[in-house]
Amino acid sequence: MSASNLSKFSQTIIKGYPAEEGSLVLGAGMLDGTAHAEARIQIPLKTLNRHGLVAGATGTGKTKTLQILAEQLSMAGVPTLVMDIKGDLSGLAMPGEEKDFITKRHQEIGFAYTAAASPVELLTLSGSKGIKLRATVSEFGPLLMARILDLNETQAGILAVLFQFCDDHGLLLLDLKDLKAALNFINNDGKAEFQGSYGTVSSQSIGTMLRKIVALEGQGAKQFFGERSFEIEDLQRIDQQGRGIISILRLDDIQDRPALFSTFMLQLLAEVYSKMPEAGDLPAPKLCIFIDEAHLVFKNASKALLQEIETIVKLIRSKAVGIFFVTQNPTDIPDAVLSQLGLKVQHALRAFTAKDRKAIKQAAENFPESSFYDTDELLTQMGIGEALVTALSIKGRPTPLVWTMLRAPASRMGPLSAKEVQAVLDESTRLAYYNENIDRQSAYEILSSKAEQVSAESESSAKKPVQRPKKDDKSTLEKVIDSKIARDVGRTVAREITRGLLGILGIKRRR
Repeated sequence: MSASNLSKFSQTIIKGYPAEEGSLVLGAGMLDGTAHAEARIQIPLKTLNRHGLVAGATGTGKTKTLQILAEQLSMAGVPTLVMDIKGDLSGLAMPGEEKDFITKRHQEIGFAYTAAASPVELLTLSGSKGIKLRATVSEFGPLLMARILDLNETQAGILAVLFQFCDDHGLLLLDLKDLKAALNFINNDGKAEFQGSYGTVSSQSIGTMLRKIVALEGQGAKQFFGERSFEIEDLQRIDQQGRGIISILRLDDIQDRPALFSTFMLQLLAEVYSKMPEAGDLPAPKLCIFIDEAHLVFKNASKALLQEIETIVKLIRSKAVGIFFVTQNPTDIPDAVLSQLGLKVQHALRAFTAKDRKAIKQAAENFPESSFYDTDELLTQMGIGEALVTALSIKGRPTPLVWTMLRAPASRMGPLSAKEVQAVLDESTRLAYYNENIDRQSAYEILSSKAEQVSAESESSAKKPVQRPKKDDKSTLEKVIDSKIARDVGRTVAREITRGLLGILGIKRRR
C-alpha cells in the first residue's frame, strides 16, 4: 500500500463521511485488509428515513449490525421496532461483555468499547412470552384483507360489499370468526335480505373465501386478529433517560408461517402511515423498523401485494419513518423496493454455484463504483463483522463505497434466558393492558343471536297461521341491530376505521 494511495483513501472517506452532530458511528474504513481509524464511518441520522438494507450470507454478522444500529438509534433518542426471527436479539436488554477480540477490534477502529444495555419491550404475534400484538379485521379493511387472502377480482368485490353491509348495520368485524359469520350469513339465512339491497353473490365464491380464511387461521392468524389492538404510539416511546425504547417482536416460532408474517407487516406499515402525521425531513427519524429475514415478507407474495408494499415504502418516509430490510442477498428484495433504500450494509456473500456467482455480480452492481476495491472479489473475501457500506449524505447524494470494520454491539451478543425474559416483562408498563382478553359483542355474536331468533320464529310460525307483515315492519336483522347489544358495538368506529385505511391507499369504497 503506497502512502499516496492511503492518503487519497483517507481524504475520500473523511470527506464522504464527515463528522457531524447527529450521526451514528458504524466503524472505520478498511484498505488492503487494514482498518484506518481516521476514516471513521458516520451515518447522518437525518437520512435514515430513506430506509436501508443489511445483507450477507449466514454467519457474516448481519444480526450484529442490526443490533448496532438499533442500540445507537436508542442512544440518540430514536425508538425502533426490530423483528427477532432467530431469537437472539433479546440480548439488547443486557450489557455486553468486554472480551479480548472486542477490545482489539475497537483499538483498530480508534475508539473504546463501552458495554451498555438498551431499554426494551418484548412483543409477540403468537404464543411466545411478550406483549400481544393484535389488530382487528375492520382495521385491515376490505382492500388489505383481499390482498392477504389473495382473492380474485370477483371475491374482492364481494368482500368490499360485505364490509359495507357490516358498516351499514353496525356489525363490528373484530376477528376472523366475525368475518366468517358475516360471510355465512349472507350465504344462508340473510341471503335474500342481503341480495335485496346489495346485489347477488356467488355461493361458490363465498365458499372459496371461507376456505382461504381457514388456511390463514392455520398459520396462526386467529391469535393475531382481535382486540385489544396495538397502538402505534406505543412503538414511539422514549424512556426517562431520553433513550428510544427498542420494541423486539419475538418471531422465532413463525418462520414456517410466512403468510402471517407478511399479513402483520403490511398491516403495520399501513397503520404507521395512516396514524403518523406528515413530518418531512427531521434531524432524526421518529421511528425505525428493522425487518429481519425480509425474504419472508416477499415470499409467495402476489403481484398486487408487492405493489402495496412498494407504495407504502415510497410514501412512509414522509412520516419520518425508516424501514430497514435484513436478508441474505439483495436479490431477495424486489427491485422496486431495493431502489428506495438509501443505506446499504453488505456483508460477505458465498459463491458455491454458478447461480451464486451470478447473484454476487448482480449485488455488486447495486453499489457505487470504487477506485479502491474490486467489489465483485471483495464481496466473497470480507471477514465476519466487516461489510461494504454506502449511504446518503445530508444533501441526498450516495456516499463513497467503503469496506468497513464494524464496531461491536454494546449489548449482549446472544439471547436472554427464560428468567431474564420474565424480568424484562415484569418491568413492562404495557403488558397487562395489551394481554387482557377482550371479546366484545360483534358480528359473530349478533349474527348468532339472529340465527337463534330465526330458528325460534320458524318453529313458532309452523304452529301459527301465516300473517302478512305490515309495510313498516322491520326485518329480523333490523330488529337485532336495533337492540341494545348491537348499539354497543360502536358503528361509527367501525366505519371510520375502515374508511381511514382505504383512504391510505387512495381507494374509494364501493357502494
